Amino acid sequence: MVRKKKLKEYAEKTKQATFVLGQVSEDTTTPRNIRRAAKQSIEVLQSSEYSLAVRASNAVSILDEILQDPNMPPYTRVKLWNVMSFLEAIKD
Repeated sequence: MVRKKKLKEYAEKTKQATFVLGQVSEDTTTPRNIRRAAKQSIEVLQSSEYSLAVRASNAVSILDEILQDPNMPPYTRVKLWNVMSFLEAIKD
């Protein structure tokens, strides 16, 4: 019962993260390399190759690298931090 509830909660967090990443990837005011990283993170999250926790962890590492970019607009950085907090809550 608890496991099912957790999986549903994780699916919701993933859905929220994917939505925000989608916004970032379509924002033309954001540099191309950052939009590309957002798209790459979405692809990683939607892949069924690994468990949800592993996919979330992989997406976090992609975003963590791109957060160092000095050309990132501040509002985009905040969105990506929020996404990372959603994803970091997902555990096996």
